[in-house]
Amino acid sequence: MAVTVVVGNPKPASRTLTAATQLAESLCPDVAPDVVELVSFGHGLLSWGDPQVTEAVRTVAASELVVFASPTFKATYTGLLKLFLEQFDGGTGLSGVLAVPLMLGAGPAHALAPDLLLKPVLVELGATTALPGLYLSDRTFADDGVIADYSLRWRPVVQALTAEAGVPNHG
Repeated sequence: MAVTVVVGNPKPASRTLTAATQLAESLCPDVAPDVVELVSFGHGLLSWGDPQVTEAVRTVAASELVVFASPTFKATYTGLLKLFLEQFDGGTGLSGVLAVPLMLGAGPAHALAPDLLLKPVLVELGATTALPGLYLSDRTFADDGVIADYSLRWRPVVQALTAEAGVPNHG
């Protein structure tokens, strides 16, 4: 099974990266996730055909499970993540991918952002979004048990919807 974490935080090695990696590892404990940290692409995200971005798009499209993670920025996900998602074909670019939207924020005011703002874009690109989005406190996620509780609840669904259940893979 291929698992990938896509991180749209403009700061490298961020809390967003930590939370997304923990979530992916908790949902699929036997698989080390590939990590796509979008900040590393710099201006490559601003045009079509950048080799590193193209390879990242292939990696994501070939994954059975992808955690798409962003800090909450101006009440939504970051422009870095938006630029990356623009690289996928509408309707089919994420076909066969089980996508989990994950966002971090300072308070509960934007707790619905993963489901209301990020999930529809992932659906538009063809992803399966059967799991609810996850919103985490950027200050407490490491200790509050929310990732563990979410994973305990949704790990059987992930297993049922991924390679073991015959979800097509583009790889």
